[in-house]
Amino acid sequence: MKHLLQDLSSGETAIVEAPDPLVAENSILVRTSLSLISAGTERMLVEFGKASLLDKARQQPEKVKMVLEKVQTDGLLPTIEAVRSKLDQPISLGYSSVGVVAKIGSGVTGFEVGDRVVSNGPHSTLVKTTANLSARIPDNVDDASAAFTVVSSIALQGVRLSAPTLGESFVVIGAGLIGLLTVQLLKAHGCRVLAVDLDDEKLVLAKQFGAEICNPMAGGDPVAVGMAFSRSIGVDGVIITASTKSNDPVTQAARMSRKRGRIVLVGVTGLDLNRADFYEKELTFQVSCSYGPGRYDSEYEEKGKDYPIGFVRWTEQRNFEAVLDLMSTGKLDIGPLVSHRFNFEDAAKAYEKLSADKTALGILLEYPADTQNQDVSSIELQSGNSANPSKVILGCIGAGNYAARTLIPAFRQSNARLHTLVSAGGVSGAVEGEKAGFEVASTDATTALGNNEVNSIAIATRHDTHADVVVDSLDAGKHVFVEKPLCLNLEDLDRVEKAYAKSNQLLMVGFNRRFAPHVVKIKQLLKNSSDPHSFVMTVNAGAIPSDHWTQDREQGGGRLIGEACHFVDLLKFLADSAISEFDLVEMASEDNDTLTVSLKFENGSIGAVHYFANGNKAYPKERLEIFSGGKILQLDNFRKLKGYGWAGFKSMNLFRQDKGQSACVEAFVQAIEEGKTSPIPFEEIAEVSRVCIKLVNSNDH
Repeated sequence: MKHLLQDLSSGETAIVEAPDPLVAENSILVRTSLSLISAGTERMLVEFGKASLLDKARQQPEKVKMVLEKVQTDGLLPTIEAVRSKLDQPISLGYSSVGVVAKIGSGVTGFEVGDRVVSNGPHSTLVKTTANLSARIPDNVDDASAAFTVVSSIALQGVRLSAPTLGESFVVIGAGLIGLLTVQLLKAHGCRVLAVDLDDEKLVLAKQFGAEICNPMAGGDPVAVGMAFSRSIGVDGVIITASTKSNDPVTQAARMSRKRGRIVLVGVTGLDLNRADFYEKELTFQVSCSYGPGRYDSEYEEKGKDYPIGFVRWTEQRNFEAVLDLMSTGKLDIGPLVSHRFNFEDAAKAYEKLSADKTALGILLEYPADTQNQDVSSIELQSGNSANPSKVILGCIGAGNYAARTLIPAFRQSNARLHTLVSAGGVSGAVEGEKAGFEVASTDATTALGNNEVNSIAIATRHDTHADVVVDSLDAGKHVFVEKPLCLNLEDLDRVEKAYAKSNQLLMVGFNRRFAPHVVKIKQLLKNSSDPHSFVMTVNAGAIPSDHWTQDREQGGGRLIGEACHFVDLLKFLADSAISEFDLVEMASEDNDTLTVSLKFENGSIGAVHYFANGNKAYPKERLEIFSGGKILQLDNFRKLKGYGWAGFKSMNLFRQDKGQSACVEAFVQAIEEGKTSPIPFEEIAEVSRVCIKLVNSNDH
């Protein structure tokens, strides 16, 4: 497939070749015929990308605060690298697409191959979307009109929130694409409409759709005009679809509204509200969220769980369908909103027009028909180095943030030959594969597992997939490096242990903190102490939203299994002894992600892992304290190590944080090249996994 991406660091757009995405449960694949460039949202993204680093910072002051906090805890260089890495990740553009269903995943109902559909898919020849983010197009609605369905649903959701009734007076501030759609939807509700904008050409269209108009640039006072339009009683509602940093739209809306009027913000404005304007009239103010109920709810969007119609009448999908019905009956006129058409291959020119022409409204991208029958799960990359003589020939499954920013660069630094990069969506695999020097990008894991050249597999997929991919990789005769956790339950652990027992391959989990320079030094110091050790590991983990996939026990395992396992392994490694007793205390919360794990080791050492989600980001994320035979070691955030009472050792400081990720991968690669055993014995990996799973199970109710 071909997919449009934007470079956040420069604002430039480019079409990349990528393997076709895999159809998954609750998903469909759609061959695109037409897509719409959203003049408001996408112009804003392009302008942000083209802005200087300073201007980017000015536009996102909350992100600047996060960067400054990261400098305090992680150091300047790692923070700079993290910011550059974030800006170096291209983003997909577009969210209003039309095409024909090519494949259907399990669990999908209501669609058939060959159906013409709309979706919120990006600008791509092949779109992977879900059933609840798609809708079938009526036969009498053409593709060009249908391409406006999703942006029309944004307008419709704003209208629904404003609750218009027949005969009411409404003002639409901002007559851009969504504003003009809002005008038509309000007229369809039987409302009188006044459109306010600074562009006469857009106001001509608004008037064509039945609105009265006001241009402040031509001397019109929006408040005075609005009051006159309302016959001096104040308008019933105002929908703001403008995009501006000014507070004026909200202020004007409040002053032209009647008592208990409704104001809905669909666009982007300043929000320095004057309490008196709202208090005296008891106005309601609401911000509209995208296409409607279901937006950003993974249960609805990804898992296909619909809301009962008796309780939630209008969802995202049902809004799509309502818009298509209005198009079908002629009550929503799209034709005048199409301002430009470009071939998909000329998308860069379309974005140049978008940036240069502020009057542009509906810019359509047309896709060539000869792409409709393509079906490609793997592509060869230009940057691959098949001449690399390394004994480690790597297939990497997963191309997310951690894989792209940490794991893959570590394997490249270790001089492994990067052969195949697999990603479910295809785009990240193609982009990151080309950047890192892989030879092949694929969306099919068997491309790597079934290749006789590939002898090693790195796994960086979602946690619930780890056990399956580990077993498949071992069965295929590959060495395996899997990001933590190894698995999520005892049944999967048993499967992994059996697969490992039958293989002659290395199996290693990325418990990288064992390999951090400070930990290596601590290990050396502790060897000279015959006394049992006491460990206190404090992790200022920070909060993660309850609906994040890592919090889901079935998908991510929760934070103890998914992340705190790192620290259970670290204490076991430093204690150099088997775990004999363990216990868990959790703070009562929705996610149980503030907890303390108590450990006792067979050699008499004890340890506690305090994993807290209720701290402050300004405090170091990880602090390890060790008490042993009258001596103390204190490690702060893998940058500063202090010793108290240790003969010949006082401190070890690094200019930059090093958690051992590169050294961990290097040890794995070296073990394969030299025919050695795994740097982390499998028995220890299994022990840590079993302890963490049992800890979680012990507190299940």
